[in-house]
Amino acid sequence: MASKPSKPPAEEAAPSEREASSEASAAFGEAPDSEALQAALAEARQEADGLRDAALRAHAEVENMRRRTAREVENARRFALERCVGDLLPVLDSLEKAVESAAATDNLAAVADGVKLSLKLFLDRLGRNGIEQLDPLGEPFDPARQEAMTLVENPDAAPNSVLEVMQKGYLLNGRLVRAAKVIVAKAPAPAPADGEAAQRGAGEPA
Repeated sequence: MASKPSKPPAEEAAPSEREASSEASAAFGEAPDSEALQAALAEARQEADGLRDAALRAHAEVENMRRRTAREVENARRFALERCVGDLLPVLDSLEKAVESAAATDNLAAVADGVKLSLKLFLDRLGRNGIEQLDPLGEPFDPARQEAMTLVENPDAAPNSVLEVMQKGYLLNGRLVRAAKVIVAKAPAPAPADGEAAQRGAGEPA
């Protein structure tokens, strides 16, 4: 009895390949179709356009802020003294009145009083703008705020105290603008003893 012909190996393996393909499709899902890819691509492009627009808007806002800040800084630099100038204008008016009064009268005392009032007004307006006058007469010498022009012996003044103010100093909001120029007192030299005086007297020619 003749035996049945056996199937070729390729035909026997075909079912196994189909089963493996089915298992792979089940594991990873079916490949997306063209419409789904187009939809995902369109969504990604839309999101990218939105991010680009947001970046452009942020850049424009930064540029506007930079220009505005630069303009404000420039205005602050140009008009920083506006308030101070407004405070000093009355002093100028007062000085002009004093000059007019001096030309129209021979009363020097009245002219001096007018100038004193102008000076008082000027100092008041300086104080309103943070400027303080330094007048250290009689105070201990302070090298941080005063410049000693010379030392003078004075038995009536405390040593290292300000004996005379040659030029007053000024502070601006606590910062030194100009040091006061002063004359500082020093203790008198000690008197020589009687023996030393006698020796000097004996050495002098008659």
